[in-house]
Amino acid sequence: MSLLARGNAIVVFLAFAFAYFFSALLRAVTATLSPTLTAQFHLDAGDLGLLAGGFFLGFAATQLPLGTWLDRHGPKKVILAFLLLAVAGCLAFSAATSFWGLLAARVLCGIGVSACLMAPLTGFRRWLTPAAQLRANSWMLMTGSFGMLASTLPVQWLMPVLGWRPLFWGLAIAVAVSMALIAWTVPAWQTAPAAPPGAPRGGYAQVWAHPAFRRLAPLGFFGYGGMIAIQTLWAGPWMVRVAGYTPLQSATGLFIINSLMLCTFLAWGLVTPWLVRRGVSTNRLIAVGMPLSFIVLAGIILAGPAAGAFAWALFCMSSTFLALAQPAVALVFPQALAGRALSAYNLVVFAGVFAVQWGIGLLVDALAAFGFGATASFRGAMAAFLASCLLSYGFFIRAADNSDR
Repeated sequence: MSLLARGNAIVVFLAFAFAYFFSALLRAVTATLSPTLTAQFHLDAGDLGLLAGGFFLGFAATQLPLGTWLDRHGPKKVILAFLLLAVAGCLAFSAATSFWGLLAARVLCGIGVSACLMAPLTGFRRWLTPAAQLRANSWMLMTGSFGMLASTLPVQWLMPVLGWRPLFWGLAIAVAVSMALIAWTVPAWQTAPAAPPGAPRGGYAQVWAHPAFRRLAPLGFFGYGGMIAIQTLWAGPWMVRVAGYTPLQSATGLFIINSLMLCTFLAWGLVTPWLVRRGVSTNRLIAVGMPLSFIVLAGIILAGPAAGAFAWALFCMSSTFLALAQPAVALVFPQALAGRALSAYNLVVFAGVFAVQWGIGLLVDALAAFGFGATASFRGAMAAFLASCLLSYGFFIRAADNSDR
């Protein structure tokens, strides 16, 4: 498939970005709604972690078939089918009357938006040059930060006016509008030509076995997945229960975090083509940059109640070196395998989000059951998270190949 002209590429990017905006809003809105949902449904930390993580459980469950479908049927058909489920999930969440109803709807929302990043990235693998792919990925993530931004103060302001249930009616309508835009603007897909006789067949086994993929997988699970878990849930409860923020102050803090993340992804989009032209490898950037996030997280644990929104923003920003891995993984594989490579890596990341979100909640509750206060419980859970990140980074460094040296 030929590269898209600049004007067409911009239109296609914007259509996909509109859908991804609402995907990210749905992903992160639990952090802002957590005080309301906790009070209304009598949730403990484990319940809250499971509820937020349910989105990522549904998201992760679809990734392997999603990759095959993207390669076979193309981004347009696949994302439109999935977004129908997102509309249903929003409506189901708005009507839920129990924790289990909320959880089932949350899982359905996760399934429904699970193609919102993989579909455009699969298309970009064919439609854009390598440097433009890195830029488009960073700016797609920047659009996600806009969505996460909208999930903070704007949602907090709308709550007294609308309530959380009508809010999800509006999200269902917005997702339906995004479907219309994609149907109108995204080009049809041409199936990749069949491999010549005797050539090895591409598939997930080839993806999982690739050294570049295996090297990045643990760090994607704990490092990037954990960052998303913090950004979309645990930064909010930390600010309320450890730093003493009010719900409005916590929403303001989340707004600050997501604003700075937006600026970070904008900057990555500007500098990554320049780095590519100068031969700077993604793995080298990750190796040099990720220790910054570990230092920041250790500082947050030590600071305890003194660590608020800006500290968590710095942690999230310093973790974005790992965002560069996603398009880099796709470029390692041939175009016919791009959807499967991207979805396999996304499965690793979002399985990590689910595990870390729920795991932190379980650890907070377990430490509280042993008599620890809120601050000590959160510190202990975050220390366990930091240890897992350090181990995965150690594996990444140990698996370095000669091309990164």
